[in-house]
Amino acid sequence: MDEKRIKHNSLDAPWSVYEVHLASWMRPDKNDEESYNSYEDIKERLVPYVKQMGFTHVELMPVMEHPFDGSWGYQCTGFFAATSRFGDPQGLMKLIDALHQEDIGVILDWVPSHFPYDAHGLFMFDGTHTYEYADMRKGFHPDWNSYIFNYKRGEVKSFLISSARYWFDMFHIDGIRVDAVSSMLKLNYSREHGQWEPNEFGGDGNLEAIAFIKDLNETIFRDFPDVQTIAEEATDWPGVSKPTFSGGLGFGMKWMMGWMHDTLDYFKFDPVFRQHHQNKFTFSMMYYYDENFMLPLSHDEVVHGKSPMIYKMPGDEWQKFANLRLLYTYMWTHPGAKLLFMGDEFGQTNEWNYKSELQWELLQFDCHRLLKNCVANLNSLLKQEPALFQNQFNINGFEWVDLNHRSESVIVYKRKGKKKEDDLLVVLNMTPVVRIDWEIYVPDKAYTQEIFNSDNKEYWGTGNVYNPDLRCELIDKGQKMYKLTVNLPALGGIILK
Repeated sequence: MDEKRIKHNSLDAPWSVYEVHLASWMRPDKNDEESYNSYEDIKERLVPYVKQMGFTHVELMPVMEHPFDGSWGYQCTGFFAATSRFGDPQGLMKLIDALHQEDIGVILDWVPSHFPYDAHGLFMFDGTHTYEYADMRKGFHPDWNSYIFNYKRGEVKSFLISSARYWFDMFHIDGIRVDAVSSMLKLNYSREHGQWEPNEFGGDGNLEAIAFIKDLNETIFRDFPDVQTIAEEATDWPGVSKPTFSGGLGFGMKWMMGWMHDTLDYFKFDPVFRQHHQNKFTFSMMYYYDENFMLPLSHDEVVHGKSPMIYKMPGDEWQKFANLRLLYTYMWTHPGAKLLFMGDEFGQTNEWNYKSELQWELLQFDCHRLLKNCVANLNSLLKQEPALFQNQFNINGFEWVDLNHRSESVIVYKRKGKKKEDDLLVVLNMTPVVRIDWEIYVPDKAYTQEIFNSDNKEYWGTGNVYNPDLRCELIDKGQKMYKLTVNLPALGGIILK
């Protein structure tokens, strides 16, 4: 057990995850979809980049062996094999070690929900349904044209749990993100009436899969107490990230898909209409404390016609970038761990395509290069300010201050650490209107310093609306109420201390 890793991977540590598809992050020949950097080349390029950007962890999309590039690794055939596209297993070990040397944790995507029908894989392994359910109402996955593990069989459970342990044990990873957990939990996932059979109690839960997931998490946390398991789970299944001894599934964290959908929907609105949709923006805090949530802006949001992040934003070019900086300011100051897909940090203008590399040539333009600065500074702020992470999964970490200015779409909230002097005030101006001398009434304490402004020139903002001297006066001694007078940049977020 490694005390340093325990601290780095604990729930009260800062979590900012950079999601990477190793093949397409950067290619030796950007016009050749089958040209791959070696693990060694990736190490030379990726490690300094992630370090410079200030992310605390990387999440690697599946590096387990898979035959088809177009599956992005999610159709896995080798549950104990690092893909040979980039070299040998020792190469991956060295890459992980190099990331650890720079204090960057490594999470691997792991797929125990299904497997492909390749003849050299697990399907009909000995001529019979060895790994998959024989009943295709349970054993076939209609969404992915693949097969579902038979979680009832002890040998299959052992195979899968051994696979997860292998990556922790041999590669010293810091966590797994378990793919498609919803599809494992529900017998009727993507199935119409008549295409599935209820469990013995008449419900739609796959009892064997639930038992497997609990065993998996108990085993991993027993054997590797300094790591995390993270569920990609999109339903309102209760207790996904609660311990098994209190009836939960035992994951350390769960992806907050509701936050992601609501936030992107809100930011897509023309700012004129945001006043009518403030409830969509604030809804996440209504159920936030149900789980230990990770806020994901993942690869799934920038493929299949969903458009890259920058083109989800409304307005002209300047407004698009201002909106995206504002979204990131909100995301980094919302409680919970953060996950950002590669390319989002500099405003990639194409949808992600696994066949090509990221559009690194965009960094010659200020708007993209300086957006990257903004994300790096948010990462650095996240690590420096205890209020942004110490209470990120409990009710002491967040407080709404002002939601009463819908028509102006100005939203104010507090992030709180364990010490009162660490508290931060976040003010978001969701419209392209500059607001000078905006008044905010804050209980308990004075705020004297602006520590972040998304409209900074360093981030391709205007740089002309800021708060060098915060005006803060005590207006009610008994109630300890302060009046704060601030200047708010258009489509800008500011953080005060």
